[in-house]
Amino acid sequence: MASQVFYRKWRPQTLADVVGQEPVTRTLANALQTGRVAHAYLFCGPRGTGKTSTGRILAKAVNCLDSKNGEPCNNCSMCVAVNEGRALDLIEIDGASNTSVEDVRNLREKIGFAPGSARYKVYIIDEVHMLSTSAFNALLKTLEEPPPHAIFVLATTEVQKIPSTIISRCQRFDFRRLTQADVVGKLQDISQQEGIQADSSALGLIAKAATGSLRDAENILEQIVLQFGPDFTREQAEAKLGVTSDFRVPRLAEQILSKDVAAGLTTIGSIAADGVDLRQFNHALVEHLRGLLLTKAGVHEVEDFTVETVADMKRLAAGVSMAEISKAIRLFGQVDFRSDSQSTLPLELALVDCSLPAADKPPRAAVRDKVDSTPVVDAVKPRAVPKAPPKTAPAEHAPPAPQVEKPVIAEPSAAAKTSEPAAQGAPTNIEQIRLRWDEFINACKGMGSSGNLDALLRRACEAVALEGDTLVLGFYWDYHMAKIEDRKYRHLVEKKLQDVFGVPYHVRCILTPKAKTPQKPHNAVVNAALSMGARIIEEEPAHDE
Repeated sequence: MASQVFYRKWRPQTLADVVGQEPVTRTLANALQTGRVAHAYLFCGPRGTGKTSTGRILAKAVNCLDSKNGEPCNNCSMCVAVNEGRALDLIEIDGASNTSVEDVRNLREKIGFAPGSARYKVYIIDEVHMLSTSAFNALLKTLEEPPPHAIFVLATTEVQKIPSTIISRCQRFDFRRLTQADVVGKLQDISQQEGIQADSSALGLIAKAATGSLRDAENILEQIVLQFGPDFTREQAEAKLGVTSDFRVPRLAEQILSKDVAAGLTTIGSIAADGVDLRQFNHALVEHLRGLLLTKAGVHEVEDFTVETVADMKRLAAGVSMAEISKAIRLFGQVDFRSDSQSTLPLELALVDCSLPAADKPPRAAVRDKVDSTPVVDAVKPRAVPKAPPKTAPAEHAPPAPQVEKPVIAEPSAAAKTSEPAAQGAPTNIEQIRLRWDEFINACKGMGSSGNLDALLRRACEAVALEGDTLVLGFYWDYHMAKIEDRKYRHLVEKKLQDVFGVPYHVRCILTPKAKTPQKPHNAVVNAALSMGARIIEEEPAHDE
C-alpha cells in the first residue's frame, strides 16, 4: 500500500484536532451534543484551513454509534468506514468538476433514498462557488425542503460568489487564516511523531512561507524531509524556500540608513560577485528593514529574528527616524528585477535614492510643484486692459499709453484648468482626492502584470477616507482587495498616487459594500464633461413618462 502524504496522514480526526478554528469547532460540538444539527452548513475561508476536514468530522459525529461530548469515537464501524474512505452515506462532490445543472439534478434524484447504514446522508460539496447559476437554482429547492435524513456541507474559498439565496439557507461558519504560531505548533507535533529533527526557527520559516495554510505547510515540510532528510537545518530550509540569511543583509541595512553610499555600493558588489540571488537577498533586506520599523514603533516581540538580531535592530533604530526607515522599505520594496534578475543597478539606484535629502526632487516633481503653486491661479486672471486716452487736438500730444507686462508664465494646460485641487497644492481631504480620482485611474493605464490595473481600480474600489498620509481604499470584493494588498500592486498604486497628487500616500484596504443604484444613460454633454474629469454630484430622479 502506498504511503500517505503528510496532509492526508495527519488530517484531524476530531473537532479538538482542528487547528486554529476554536469558535467554529466549539459551536459545532455544542450543536452535536444538544442534538441541534442544521440541515445545511456553509464553511468559507482560505485554503488549507480545515473546511473539508471539519465536514468529514461532522459526518462522523452525526452517525457515530458511541459519540461523547459531540465528538466522534473513531472506533465504531461508522467512524472507521469514514476514516477508511468507504462510507457510502458520505458523498463528496467536487464543485469545480460538477458545475452543470444536470449534476445537481442527479443529486436531487438520489437524495430522496434513505441512507444505507448510517443515520444521515452527508453531502460535502467542495468549491461550491464554481457551480453555474442554473445549478445553484436547482440546489436551492433542495436546501429549502431537504429530506430529514440529509445534511449538506458547502465549502468554498470565495464566498462572495455564492448567491445570497443559498447563504440564507445555511448556517455560515468563517474559517480564519491560521496564525504562524498555530502552524508551527502543528508542525512540531508532526515532527515529533515522524522522527524529524528540526529546530523551531526552520519550522517558523515553513509556517511563514505557507501564509496561513496548514496543508501547504505540511507539504513543504514533507518536501524538505525528502530532499535533505529528517535532520535538516535552517539553512537547508532557506535554500528550499528561496530565502536568504546572508550576513550582509543587516550590514547593508545599516549602510542604507546611515547614508553611507560608498560602503553600500561595495556591499552590493560583493553580493553579486559571490553569485547570491539578488531577488532573494532583496526580499530578506526588505524583511529586515520591516523588523527595524517594528522595533522603532515599539513592538516588543519581532518575529523571525533572533535575540541578538533584535538587540542590533534596537541599537540601529534608535539613531534613525521612522520616516527614514519607511522610505527605505518603500524604495527597496519597489525594486524591479524583471529586465535582468542579476543586475545590481536596481539595488544601487534604490541605495542612492535613500541617501538623497527630501529637497532633491526629480525634475518631474519640480515641474508639478510649479503647476500646483499660486502663480498659476494669477496667470488665468483676465489681464488689465488700459483705457483709451481722451481725444486731443492735433497740436497736442497725447501721453503714451501705459505698457502692461505680459505674464511670464504660459497659459495653463487643460489639466490645470479642469483640475482645481491641483492649483491648490496637495489634497487636504477626501473630497479633493475624489475630484481627481479619474485622473489617477487614467494614470494607471498599462500598469500591472496584465496591464489592466486601471480597469481593476475603476470597477472594484473607491476612495473612502484620507487619514493623514494614508489613503483608505474601499473594495467591493475580497478577491480584488487581496490583489491590491499584494506588495507589487500596492507599490504600483502608491507610486501613481505620488505621481498624480504629489504626496507619498500609504494605502490601506478595507471591504465596503457597493451601492446598488441603477445607472441611467447620460446625454452627450454629460459624457463629454465626465471625460474631461468632471464628477456627478447629484442627479434628478427619473420621472415616468
